[in-house]
Formats: sequence, structure tokens, C-alpha cells
Amino acid sequence: MIFPDEYKYVGVTGIHPDDAEEKIIYFLSEYMVVEDCVGEDEIEYSIYHVTKKGDDLLREVEKLELVAAKEQVIKYDQKLNIKDRALLIEIAVDLCKDGVNTVIFTGVDNHVTFVHEPSMSEIIDIEIVDVVPPEPSWLSHVVRRLEASGIFGDFGVRFTENVIDLSQFEGPKTVFPCSCSGLKGKFLDCDTITEDGTLLVGCEISKKLFETRFPDVEYSLVNICPFKSDIFEPTKPFITRCCRSEKSGRVTINGIEGVVVHWGASEFFVAEAIRDLALDLADKRK
Repeated sequence: MIFPDEYKYVGVTGIHPDDAEEKIIYFLSEYMVVEDCVGEDEIEYSIYHVTKKGDDLLREVEKLELVAAKEQVIKYDQKLNIKDRALLIEIAVDLCKDGVNTVIFTGVDNHVTFVHEPSMSEIIDIEIVDVVPPEPSWLSHVVRRLEASGIFGDFGVRFTENVIDLSQFEGPKTVFPCSCSGLKGKFLDCDTITEDGTLLVGCEISKKLFETRFPDVEYSLVNICPFKSDIFEPTKPFITRCCRSEKSGRVTINGIEGVVVHWGASEFFVAEAIRDLALDLADKRK
């Protein structure tokens, strides 16, 4: 797949290289999109890779290599956020058929880029591992808002969710950590537990709190800590959260790489954690 890292590396011209009087090009241009008007409202496109030499703003063209010929290229008809690499790859994969292998995209600022021989394998999948309720999960809510802002566009990431519904454990003898969840049962933050046979749905901190407050009560534990969970585990590179701040950072769980943020981490720290993970995963693909 060829997908220029920045649209500043893509130049557009209406002059075919063979017809150019001067064999010079702007120093940043690595690819050239050539427009050929074949009718009043019809334009055909071809794309070349440019090898150049020199140190000036305008540099001498040493070699031109055809990347995609006219019959292989189409132009997408809507303006998009062309920094959203995953979106452009997905669209290009869908459009590249019947001999077409390259799609040109125009940004909302009228700059241009392209995807040649697109591959979904270039998209980095990151799993959001969390629990509900409340609904949506806090981590999903934060990540999806950040995703919608375009902040992850350069990294070519897509998110899936691995979210466990804790309402499956609701009941009169179940104890949850926090009443904010809205679950049906009892809660460590507001109830007194006296009855043996209680089911505690929580983590190591919940376990310690329960045993400190109710040392004589017999109970069983469903561990929801991402490091020791009894009910779910990541299936791909992931982001999850933990109530212990010292556990934050890069981790490996069940052989899968991921990142942990504190239970109430701000959007800034969530974005930074995903950025670091995505960059590392991208480097390992090279």
C-alpha cells in the first residue's frame, strides 16, 4: 500500500510530465497527481512517484515512476477529513475493484492525497476493555468522543469494544463497589453486609475493603480487575482502566500488549495513552 504520510508530499498539476518545459518540482513533493481533461466535465488522473535532487525550494526531477495509470485511478466525490487515515483506507478498499487500485481524496481544505493498493491490514485495531453500567462505559464514552474529534486520525486506528455487562450478577445477595453504577444489589460505599453467602463483584481493592469492614462475613468473589479478571480478557491490543494509579501505563495481559489508565483519567491522559500505544504498534509493523 502507498499512502503518503502527509498530504504536503502530494502535488497536483494539469501539465503532463512529458509536456513540461522545466523539469523542476517543489522540494516537498514526493508524488504528483496529473489531471488530464478529456471532456467538458471529465478529468482522468494518473499518479507518479518523483525522485529529485538539489537543495533549493524547486528541485530538479531525476526520475518519474508511474504509480497508477488513468484507468486505475478514481477520485472520491466528497470532501473528507483526509487526516483520518483509517477512514480513507476503508473507503479505498471498498472502491478498489474492476481494475481500480488507487483512490484520490480531497480534504475539506481542498488539499489532496491518495491511497494506492489499500489494505485493511494497515489499520491498527485497539480494543476498549471496560464494564457497564453506567451505559455507555466511561472509557468507551471518552474514547469515542476523542475519536470523533479526529485526534487519532494520523495513527490509522479503529476501536472495538470488549465490554462486560455487570447486571448479569444483580441480586439481593450481590455486593458491587459503587452505588453510582445504578446496579441492583448492595454496595460497599453505602451498605452494611451481615449475611454469609454474599457475592462480591469487584477487584482486589474491593476485596480488601470488604474484608476490612466485614471480617466475619463469608463471601465469594467475581474479580473484574483487568489484570486478574474472571469474566473477560483482551483479545487484541487494548486500552483499559484500573482504580490503582500505580498500575497505569503500558502492560501485557495474557500475552497481549495494551495500556492502562486510571479509573477517572482525563481525556488528555486517555489520548496520550492511545497515542503511545498506536505509535509503538506501528513501529513494530515496520
